[in-house]
Amino acid sequence: MPQSFAGVYVHLIFSTKKRQRWIDAAWAPRLQEYLGGILRERKCELLAAGGVEDHIHLLISLSREITLAALVRDVKSISSHWVHQCIAESQEFAWQQGYSVFSVSQSALDDVKRYIAQQAEHHRQRSFRDELLMFLEKHGIPFDERYMWD
Repeated sequence: MPQSFAGVYVHLIFSTKKRQRWIDAAWAPRLQEYLGGILRERKCELLAAGGVEDHIHLLISLSREITLAALVRDVKSISSHWVHQCIAESQEFAWQQGYSVFSVSQSALDDVKRYIAQQAEHHRQRSFRDELLMFLEKHGIPFDERYMWD
């Protein structure tokens, strides 16, 4: 076959370092736009973005030209630099070292988009810790909570 095709979607979740409440609602939309730009530069597409003060959710259509690990590294390092340069009150800002990523089927894209759009509502009743543990259990991903939080 002379062409390559891909339809790979992922739900990426990562938090601020030590889950500090550093992401302010006043500039979160600018951060999400910037993240979309980073993804576009890597031939990926941001389908949805959301979160609250201590973490972010991204629904991404992956390019076949970059590995997931390289993409996450770039997204986190470049966006952290942007926050330091553009958001005056955020000089201590940093992302956690790790991340969580879950595959998403084409048929579930709308559900995941809705979930991401309703982050503020979800977190009135559930902490980020509880949310992440729920995702790991739902997707059958083994974990040891002693090593999850930095």
